[in-house]
Amino acid sequence: MKRLSEREIIKIMNKKKKHFLSEDVEIFRLGNQQCAVCVDTLVESTDIPKGSKLEDVSRKSIISSLSDFAAKGIIPKFCIVSLTLPSSISKKQLQELSKGFTSTCREFKIELLGGDTNQGTEISIHVVLFGSAKNYIKRKCARIGDIICTTGPFGYTAAALDIILKKKKTTKSFSTKSKNLFFKPKPRLEFGHKSISHITSSMDSSDGLSSCLNEMSQQSKKKFLITKIPTNRDVVEFSRKNKTDLKKLVFDGGEEFELVFTVRPKNLRSIHTLAKKFKISIFEIGHVSKGNGVFFDDGNESFKIKDNGWQHFR
Repeated sequence: MKRLSEREIIKIMNKKKKHFLSEDVEIFRLGNQQCAVCVDTLVESTDIPKGSKLEDVSRKSIISSLSDFAAKGIIPKFCIVSLTLPSSISKKQLQELSKGFTSTCREFKIELLGGDTNQGTEISIHVVLFGSAKNYIKRKCARIGDIICTTGPFGYTAAALDIILKKKKTTKSFSTKSKNLFFKPKPRLEFGHKSISHITSSMDSSDGLSSCLNEMSQQSKKKFLITKIPTNRDVVEFSRKNKTDLKKLVFDGGEEFELVFTVRPKNLRSIHTLAKKFKISIFEIGHVSKGNGVFFDDGNESFKIKDNGWQHFR
């Protein structure tokens, strides 16, 4: 029997919704109020590398949903957490999880309303965020002539996993930098909110840059031409020393929690001004044109960028 892919499962679950488009954050009306809700799940066996601090794990479970809100330009206000825990969990471990939840909600001024607990074979965390959504950014509105940008470099988190799981060799400084970006990601929440009037389309990149670009291209029904790999020299050096495919590190790694967005050329100056305010490095990596699909061409090398990012059940 053929195994179902994550996208096939989503399609089946939403088969009664006409013109369904995946957005991660759902918008709905409650009386006269337009609201936003997002749910994300973190599972021990697939999402938590050995040696992870549980405080970082619970923080990251909230960051995952925060990053989706950031891509919409929405500031969340409320949070609900559902926990599945093994019976063997200790009081100290539970205190670490709790510390991550409370400190992260405090950091981003979110009210933790409560949640639910259950027993299972491993740690599983479900986070639901709620907020008000007067305006928001969609994935499908990229326009011909838009500049494609990211809010930071790619490749560090994939390198971190290679260092942790495959014992790849590198310098102490690069190892520390990569692991910090993997275990303690920073969502671009304020930047996304303040940029809402300048950005035409946006998406969180946590499943991988290649997945993100293909999803935005498909929904916008436009061609995305990438002309620059969004990374830094130390990632290139790590790739070279370990004989690792740089393109795979950058495009398919995932876990970056950066925003990938499109912007009209006339609004680029405003975007860079906001990025400077929030200490964010903007990478201009390509442009939107007529057609479909995602392609790379820097004048020396050209290829199609396939969706090889993270998918459950792949």
